[in-house]
Amino acid sequence: MLASVYSCSIIGLDGVVLQVEVDTSGGLPRTIIVGLPDMAVQESRERVQSAVKNAGMFYPRKKVTVNLAPASVRKEGPVYDLPIAVGVLVATDQLAPECIEESMFIGELSLDGSVRHVRGILPMAALAREQGFKKLFVPASDAHEAALIPDISIYPVDSLSSLYSHLIGETQLEPVKKILPEDVPIVAITDFSEVKGQEYVKRALEVAAAGAHNLIMIGPPGAGKTLLARAIPGILPRMTIDESLDVTRIYSVADMLSADIPLIRTRPFRAPHHTISHAGLVGGGNWPHPGEITLAHRGVLFLDELPEFGTRVLEVLRQPVEDKVVTISRASGSLTFPANFMLVAAMNPCPCGYYGDNLKPCTCSPSAVTNYQKKISGPLLDRIDIFTHVARVDYQKLSTQRLAEDSATIQARVEKARQRQLERFKDTPLVSNSDMNPSQIRQYCVLDDACQALMKVAMKQLQLTARAYHRVLKLSRTIADLAGSEAIAQAHLAEALQYRSKMDLM
Repeated sequence: MLASVYSCSIIGLDGVVLQVEVDTSGGLPRTIIVGLPDMAVQESRERVQSAVKNAGMFYPRKKVTVNLAPASVRKEGPVYDLPIAVGVLVATDQLAPECIEESMFIGELSLDGSVRHVRGILPMAALAREQGFKKLFVPASDAHEAALIPDISIYPVDSLSSLYSHLIGETQLEPVKKILPEDVPIVAITDFSEVKGQEYVKRALEVAAAGAHNLIMIGPPGAGKTLLARAIPGILPRMTIDESLDVTRIYSVADMLSADIPLIRTRPFRAPHHTISHAGLVGGGNWPHPGEITLAHRGVLFLDELPEFGTRVLEVLRQPVEDKVVTISRASGSLTFPANFMLVAAMNPCPCGYYGDNLKPCTCSPSAVTNYQKKISGPLLDRIDIFTHVARVDYQKLSTQRLAEDSATIQARVEKARQRQLERFKDTPLVSNSDMNPSQIRQYCVLDDACQALMKVAMKQLQLTARAYHRVLKLSRTIADLAGSEAIAQAHLAEALQYRSKMDLM
């Protein structure tokens, strides 16, 4: 008898509906799985056979052929265990075909028949709803994640025997209650009120957050660069529901969602170590998976000790920083992952870290300082909007008990500036000033005669490239938005140019 059960596969970040066909026929008892499976899928033969027997059902002593269609899509992981087991039960008349209509099955089986967690449940549930399925059977540990998707009944399955009892009508599995995004708690983050001093740097971070601009902090060890970076997500605009689902989908596929929090409501903050490979940063592998820049989507990618990263690792950032996506090509095809992140980096001015410090003398030779700074290429630096110096904090500011301005107050100003940008770009897909292309810069970043004169002098003295020129204009537009100004004034442009004076900081 031939049985057909529906399941789902993940290709990149998107789901693909799969049809699991199970056929039993005469011949030596064996199970064959076809349809471009990987080793984990091939091992489903042993897991399914043991799970069916230990759950109290019988496994046919016949030739069992399992086809995962379409055969052109490569299959990976143990997600097909449960649909294969259901297919075997239908093919051997232990289940009626009518009881699995309009249903999709997802899950890994243990040898005792219990159902284990699998990754990527959120995009699978979204696809099931889009394709018109009414019921989705998932591991009990993943049910709350799937319950974020409306208009489909999510059934938590803890074992194959409980699923069998439900399908034959002996007992009933209760669909999980839908989870409203507003009910998911927001995780606490570092607050700006805990950062003593550094008012100039805080202003630069506020400007960067208001327009989603890239930023580098340069200063001696222990000045607070990492603490300031970790506080940035707290001043970024609060995520919308669509943004939260977008980020959660990425973490679901990467199998990095917390079991207690099914929806990510705080902006991601990723801080990879400088020993990371380029594939770990941008994504890759034989089966391409998202890297750190995709995990930082809608949030912050923080690169501490920037010159310590490998040259190849830093250079692969150039295209994603510009295009907001990363494309990974393999012989079997290409996958595109989102990478709309805010790049924040921190570095010391020299190997010892005290070049230019007013208290501790630098012990590095001039050539060592130059070689250290040259580890970061000019094209990458050209893609940075803001360069800011983080000086050491004196005792008087460190010892004071008075709290600084908190993140909520700064976030309110940032959100107000972002709202001005959303209104400006309401007829376009843009969401922030950093996304503007040259034609939009010409339309929205008009300079008066005084600003033109200032810009002409700055282009010569700072040796700005065409890309840097456009970045200064976009930064000026953000500063004007923070000030509530429709036009870019000379003071706005001057502040933007001040953030480009990187050579004075190194």
